[in-house]
Amino acid sequence: MLVLKDVKKTYREPDGSPLPILNIREFHLGAGEQAVLMGKSGCGKTTLLHVIAGISRPDSGLVQIDGTDITRLSESGRDRFRADKIGYVFQTFNLLSGFTALENVLLGMTFAGRSTDTARARRLLERVELKHRMNHRPGALSVGEQQRVAVARALANRPKLLLADEPTANVDSGHQQQIVDLIRETCREENVAMLLVTHTPEVSEQFDRVERLEEFNQAVAAV
Repeated sequence: MLVLKDVKKTYREPDGSPLPILNIREFHLGAGEQAVLMGKSGCGKTTLLHVIAGISRPDSGLVQIDGTDITRLSESGRDRFRADKIGYVFQTFNLLSGFTALENVLLGMTFAGRSTDTARARRLLERVELKHRMNHRPGALSVGEQQRVAVARALANRPKLLLADEPTANVDSGHQQQIVDLIRETCREENVAMLLVTHTPEVSEQFDRVERLEEFNQAVAAV
């Protein structure tokens, strides 16, 4: 499902000197496989997710998802591919403030040019205990509730690959396990590959596969 080969990404320091962020020789994630990505702050976890999602283009290397090397796509092509194939739970939610929770989830479906499935959107929101908040806009929701809407939106379009960047970081302890269960169960039911970034041992220990980025990111190992 996901194959990375010789992926490199470098930024520039204010003085113009190069700052290597990613140097990954090879990484694989199978169809329906669930893995956790951990690592110290600044080791490139969010950058890696952005490269996989096509939000950021690597300097070189192959990023293949469901048979397509997305590095060969134009920016608009990567946007369309992401809307069609990838679900993304952002740290900062990225909800649209002018739309209700339900409308935000439905919009996740329309970005891929598909017809909306209101029943599925409602069902996902109900599973994260937001049945009573579906018609509230983000500004009227707590931080944790906004995160739960973001999770439902990422799953709405039945993606092939789900990327989750600290999906429980802004959720109270009472709902953290609920979020993890929703993501894992939905991905398992629909054979969605998942890569989840977390700093929480209670989350990572539930997964059979746990990867530490600094162990296979040579840019970090070289520092």
